[in-house]
Amino acid sequence: MAKRDTTPAPAGGGGDDRLIELTRRLAAIVAELGLSEIEVESGGTRLRVQRAGAPVAPVGHAMPTPLVSTPTPVIEPSVVADVAAPATITVEAPMVGTFYRASAPTADPFVREGDVVKEGQILCIIEAMKLMNEIESKASGRVVKILVENGQPVEYGQPLFLLEPPR
Repeated sequence: MAKRDTTPAPAGGGGDDRLIELTRRLAAIVAELGLSEIEVESGGTRLRVQRAGAPVAPVGHAMPTPLVSTPTPVIEPSVVADVAAPATITVEAPMVGTFYRASAPTADPFVREGDVVKEGQILCIIEAMKLMNEIESKASGRVVKILVENGQPVEYGQPLFLLEPPR
């Protein structure tokens, strides 16, 4: 989405070409940095590029500004998925190892999907070099999704759990 004021562009029609080029550059920056939107104001022209699916924030203006249509940037599906669930907290593997949901094969799992957890509560164990490492929750919330199966190898930084923070 782009907005600009009603000040006429300089003679020669180069103003629209510069605006389109600036829009393309801002769209590339939004996609590259994973931002939901970016806004720039220069020389009386204000331009905002917003990722598809991002919430629209109200902006207060002294003067109403007409809407100028701009090309919509194409965003990869994986980037759009990041925008779809901004309210979740991802708990990632702090090491390489084997993921276990319980302390023993016959024991109940530490947590199940839908459970409410507190910060510091044990979520799982990762076995690394014959050592059992308890992985604690980094925040309070409800377990929305367990992303790894019991006994599966995990990599450093791999998402293990999605938590929904308390409201």
